[in-house]
Amino acid sequence: MQLEIITPEAKVFSGEAEAVQFPGLDGCFQVLSDHSAIISALSKGEVKVNLTSVFEQTDDSSELIKTDKSDKKVIRIEIKGGVMEMLNNKVIVLAE
Repeated sequence: MQLEIITPEAKVFSGEAEAVQFPGLDGCFQVLSDHSAIISALSKGEVKVNLTSVFEQTDDSSELIKTDKSDKKVIRIEIKGGVMEMLNNKVIVLAE
């Protein structure tokens, strides 16, 4: 599935993911490829992304992206809240 994480300042991440875990208002939840349509508010916490391929840090990569030491296909992004939408296998996260 296609994932975009956007803040008011910049696009933090754009790429292909197998699974994404979110800090929801009532607890953490996860979406996988071909998940049904969903819109949800997000609380302060960490977005955990399981990528389809190894994450390569570049000069253009956001400093908000933290790579997992044990699994290079996993990244974590700390957010202060926001909203996410999944529709037609595309996830858009508007985060603070």
